[in-house]
Amino acid sequence: MRAAPRRSLRADLRALPAPAWFLFAGSFVNHFGSFVVMFLVLYLRGKGYSPVQAGLAVSGYGVGSLFAAAVGGYLADRIGRRNTIALSMFGAAAAVMALSQAESLRAFVALTAVAGLAAALYRPASAALLADLVPTERRLTAFAAYRLAINAGFAFGPATAGFLADRSFFLIFAGDAITSAIFGTIALFALPQGERSRREKEVRGEAFRAVIADRSFLRFLLAYVLVSFVFFQSGSTFPLHVRAGGLSNAAYGLLVSMNGAIIVIFELGLTAVTRRFPARPVIAFGIVLTGLGFALNVVAHSFPALASTVFVWTVGEMVSAPVSNAYVADLAPPHLRGRYQGAYSLTFGLGLVLAPSVGGALFGWNPIALWLSCGAIGLSAAGLVLVGPERRVAPTLAAPEAGPDIPGVET
Repeated sequence: MRAAPRRSLRADLRALPAPAWFLFAGSFVNHFGSFVVMFLVLYLRGKGYSPVQAGLAVSGYGVGSLFAAAVGGYLADRIGRRNTIALSMFGAAAAVMALSQAESLRAFVALTAVAGLAAALYRPASAALLADLVPTERRLTAFAAYRLAINAGFAFGPATAGFLADRSFFLIFAGDAITSAIFGTIALFALPQGERSRREKEVRGEAFRAVIADRSFLRFLLAYVLVSFVFFQSGSTFPLHVRAGGLSNAAYGLLVSMNGAIIVIFELGLTAVTRRFPARPVIAFGIVLTGLGFALNVVAHSFPALASTVFVWTVGEMVSAPVSNAYVADLAPPHLRGRYQGAYSLTFGLGLVLAPSVGGALFGWNPIALWLSCGAIGLSAAGLVLVGPERRVAPTLAAPEAGPDIPGVET
């Protein structure tokens, strides 16, 4: 991805087509209402299940999300972005309502996996649709605005969920289902279908072979498996580190909430700076900051010190994440954008699986070794992003001022 020409951030935002803003609105509503996964452990503990049993049920959500990365990418390219988002959202609404009626542990595990699969199917389709709608030089701004909508939803949603849970846990499930259905409705009536394969039959294995042959993309994916492992320590070993320092659960909650608040306040403005530079060095710099932020836990034990580490790895996330989303969109051939975004999403699923298991084992053995490893892993991941020749990006489907009138986009 080439460095963007000097244009104002406001001009780029105003130039985004209307469907992009509907996508942002739907994503905000959906993430605002992502109540169930946040409170499922408490819900199951209230039903008498042990912490291990509750954790087993919640792990099903991660497994479902892992499969959704591949399935969602395929569906985005084959049946269209709009259809995939709608299928995901209405499926998620049905799944969480079914989960609210589950009684046995086996049912909880199975339905949580289905809910994770349905809820995450939309992600490759949303990212691919945004790439369809926005020309290359404005994609970084578009993905930054998309992340702002998602993080704003996460910033405001938990407080609402806590208010509802104090009255009835059923309201948690109902609220999650309603917000998912709202996004599904927005998708059906306000989003275009997006680019998809025009062939009736796709050659078997074409997408897999394309990804395997794309060495630049494979290195990028490996780097993001590594950085995802580091980042997801925030929800696995970092709370153990906070508690080991004598701080409360509330202190941990406040520290993690800082991440979302900082992103909402600063990320879009920071993007106005990062968009001026080539993509790969920016991504690598952000990854290094992420690893450094977690490595600083070696010496951080008080609340102010821990808050400073959160600030460092949050800045790393803000620097690298929007650029990475745009970079993947630029690398992908137009008819395989959904699959490329699905492969990218898969790295986060793998990180989410590896972080609590491998990270937890390493923390139990020696916490200092874990935090130093996070720093080393960050450096290694940054090196993977930088190594190799610069690759030409795939041609964009939209002219710089084309807006939503894109060849191959069905409305």
